Amino acid sequence: MAKAKGAPRRKTAGKLPSKQEILDFLATASSEAGKREISRAFGVKGGDRIALKELLREMTEAGLIAGSRRKLSRPGVLPPVTVLEITGRDADGEFIAEPGVWDEEHGPPPRILMVESRREAGPVAGIGDRVLARITPLGADADYPYQARTIKRLARARGSLLGIFRALPGGTGVIDPVDRKQLKEWPVARGATGDAENGELVRFEIARAARMGVPTARIVARFGNPQAQQMTSLIAVHAHGIPDAFPQAALDEAEAAKEPDLQRREDLRHLPLVTIDPSDARDHDDAVWAEADPNPANRGGWVAIVAIADVAAYVRPGSTLDKEARKRGNSVYFPDRVVPMLPERISNELCSLTEGDARACLAVRMVFDKDGRKQSHRYFRALMRSAASLTYEQAQAAIDGRPDEVTGPLLEPVLRPLWGAYASLVLARTERGPLDLDLPERKILLDDQGRVRGVASPPRLAAHRLIEEFMISANVAAAETLEAKRSPLIYRVHDNPSKEKLAALGEFLSTIGIKLPKSGTLKPAQFNRILAETRATPTAELVGEVILRSQAQAEYAPDNFGHFGLNLRRYAHFTSPIRRYADLIVHRALVRALGLGNDGLTDAEIEELDQIAQAISDTERRAMAAERETADRLIAAFLADRIGAKFQARVSGLVRTGLFVRLIETGADGFVPASSIGHEFFIHDEVRQALVGEDSGLAYRLGDPVEVRLVEAIPTAGALRFEMLSEGRSIGARPKGARRPSDKGKPQRYKGKSRGPKRGRTPRKRR
Repeated sequence: MAKAKGAPRRKTAGKLPSKQEILDFLATASSEAGKREISRAFGVKGGDRIALKELLREMTEAGLIAGSRRKLSRPGVLPPVTVLEITGRDADGEFIAEPGVWDEEHGPPPRILMVESRREAGPVAGIGDRVLARITPLGADADYPYQARTIKRLARARGSLLGIFRALPGGTGVIDPVDRKQLKEWPVARGATGDAENGELVRFEIARAARMGVPTARIVARFGNPQAQQMTSLIAVHAHGIPDAFPQAALDEAEAAKEPDLQRREDLRHLPLVTIDPSDARDHDDAVWAEADPNPANRGGWVAIVAIADVAAYVRPGSTLDKEARKRGNSVYFPDRVVPMLPERISNELCSLTEGDARACLAVRMVFDKDGRKQSHRYFRALMRSAASLTYEQAQAAIDGRPDEVTGPLLEPVLRPLWGAYASLVLARTERGPLDLDLPERKILLDDQGRVRGVASPPRLAAHRLIEEFMISANVAAAETLEAKRSPLIYRVHDNPSKEKLAALGEFLSTIGIKLPKSGTLKPAQFNRILAETRATPTAELVGEVILRSQAQAEYAPDNFGHFGLNLRRYAHFTSPIRRYADLIVHRALVRALGLGNDGLTDAEIEELDQIAQAISDTERRAMAAERETADRLIAAFLADRIGAKFQARVSGLVRTGLFVRLIETGADGFVPASSIGHEFFIHDEVRQALVGEDSGLAYRLGDPVEVRLVEAIPTAGALRFEMLSEGRSIGARPKGARRPSDKGKPQRYKGKSRGPKRGRTPRKRR
């Protein structure tokens, strides 16, 4: 590195420069300087260079300087690439960040405008996330001193967490984190409480501690009473950085939106399209209609129309609404509230296909033969009017012979043709053979105060499957149309199970006498045969769980590699643009490819499809995690006053330190530590999916029915801890040739209290 010019050479007569002298030197250097330039400037030689290195390291950790030993930045000036924390949004909805490290002696940290990078758009970041970013100064006259582009998102810092503050005498306190992985108290020193009140939900950071000191917490934001209605879901919103407030510019844009007229649209208002949704549906974005095909050449066939709210007509590429929808990626559904992808003016009014109202839609007309094979399809923009907004239960009751005053007049002209078309689609589905994992749904029921009053598993009705089959057909047709037009699109893809997961599945199935076909010929039908073969056996739950865990995770991608679970060569999401950005992209692609308007997919979007697909895959996983955690917290609160109660459960997971159980009554998940189970060592047998007592041979296996006692419930963390009451059972000897579970070749063994035949035996020492 060239010598820094403009800074005087300073001799310190054998002693190190002070921190202030180093800061003064860097402030007066005309270019960035490093350790070598500082050594020369202050005459540091020999062994003192080691001490200087240590001093510079301390200054770096304290945030006084930044960079490497060859390039140290001046105080108060951000380096070109640095770590930022996203702290909020401005009035236009853009993310605002602050430096991850900043010396407050130089004033408040600068507010940095985050801008999207078209070349390096990584996983979507949210409030509270840390990113590595490239910094650009904007000048003294700009609204923000810097703007930044994300290079990559970093793991969320342990220092930025949510918890419940408990005040202590003397102005101090402690925080109980809501993250179940961080269930420990963090002390809060006097002056670091942020004026939080006892029992409030807060965001806190872990303050830097001296080398031998105890880390402490500093409260940086307050969110109010965690027991208040809707606060449970807000914990997940804040913990995952999900944007839950629309910028005013987006709201203004939504309010200014006008309903389109019939120009360039077909008129479907004479057709009795109906919506069929859950009873608590917040929006109605898909409608269906069917009739027997009048074409004599297709005797026994059906014509069906699926009409979807035309969101693309209101949310234009590059608009504020579009930017906000892209950041959110999807709506997030909690038991007590929805965090929508689009403002209510769009999602609950203009794009909700409410009964009796004329609504713009993008529709597909499909023709099926008597066996449900699609003969043709056509997409078009239209204007429709829903004849009725029905619930699944209402439509099913009518078909089952119990029509009401709404469904009675619709039974023959509308509902029976829909069920007729559905019957043909079932034939095609059976022939196609998608993966048949019919998993129960858990629905949390709340009272007027937002408290859990029960948990239900609604029955799966033919009405549910009817809508699913109509939507799958429309999604396939969308992908086929766009491929035929050679249009870029975002597919919904589901990869084949990995070789590693299939090998593990094969080893497990061999323990119950089932042989898995070779992976080269594996299709969903093979899994279905295994499920059918074991359905009436005691291992049915276990086999279903293990097959489910062998599957890959579905995602979005601009490149097609099919959908394994549905056994489809091509598949795209078209049917829910109100709540999924992927569907909006597909709508725009259809508009562009078919020449249906000037609001189709843009060239800029096409260039970014890979980044968009990755981003919305990430937001989908974020939403799933937030929804799951909220359900866990609500159920933990529901069970908190039942400590000591006994529950029937099934083993739902196995790890090295114990097992997870799922309660039959509520579907709640909890943990049973292996150390609390018996007076013997337990081995985690990965092949047989079991924890096995080393001496007794008795085991707890994935899917086993067990009885447990609730020992602890932590509602804010959604954590439940149970005690095992059931004895293990014999699962037989290890199959010949099966590998022994290991951790670097050694058995994984855990000690506990005996409930098996060796009751009262003195436990052996851990080896």
